[in-house]
Amino acid sequence: MKIKVDFDLCESNAMCEALAPDVFELDDDDFLQLNTDEVTAENEQRVRQAVAACPRAAISLVEDE
Repeated sequence: MKIKVDFDLCESNAMCEALAPDVFELDDDDFLQLNTDEVTAENEQRVRQAVAACPRAAISLVEDE
């Protein structure tokens, strides 16, 4: 499973970074960066919480092709 971010919707509210700082990070210009797009057993619960908490629904999960 992969993390997909719609950067046109993203407002960089940092809700995702607060829930999964190893995956999501705001850069010096307050733009969201993905440290990884991979969902692992270790980060899946936090990533799912970040997806649910995104106020603009800019983050989604997609199955590997």
